[in-house]
Amino acid sequence: MNIGQASKESGVSAKMIRYYEQTGLIPAADRTPSGYRDYSDTDVHMLRFVRRARDLGFSVAEISDLLGLWRDETRQSAEVKRLAQGHITELKKKIKGLQDMAHSLSMLVNACRGDHRPHCPILQSLETDPEDEDLSIQSRPGAIARLSQ
Repeated sequence: MNIGQASKESGVSAKMIRYYEQTGLIPAADRTPSGYRDYSDTDVHMLRFVRRARDLGFSVAEISDLLGLWRDETRQSAEVKRLAQGHITELKKKIKGLQDMAHSLSMLVNACRGDHRPHCPILQSLETDPEDEDLSIQSRPGAIARLSQ
């Protein structure tokens, strides 16, 4: 089948198929006498594997490792599990980082009056060097401090 059909069958765009071949993630497809790529059902199966791994957030390098393990019938499942556990650890770090970003941005949004005045803590934070930045809520210039109860 041609690259368009392989793309449709696998759910991987033709552009990505070419990229995966170029980088060596997947072997280059056979060619027809006229030079067109010719994909087999096995190639499409491998492309689906790659797509599912990408859907789970694995990097191209990790997918390469997974493909190597998938092809190796003498593999130990412990190797696959180790790789997947490492990926889970990285995903959790990314989730934590995103949660921290959302929290910081929420604090800034809450500190912004969103009115006709030009003062904006969001923009002020973006222009500040991150090392000097204090994301704690500061009172606005001219604001009256609240008394603790």
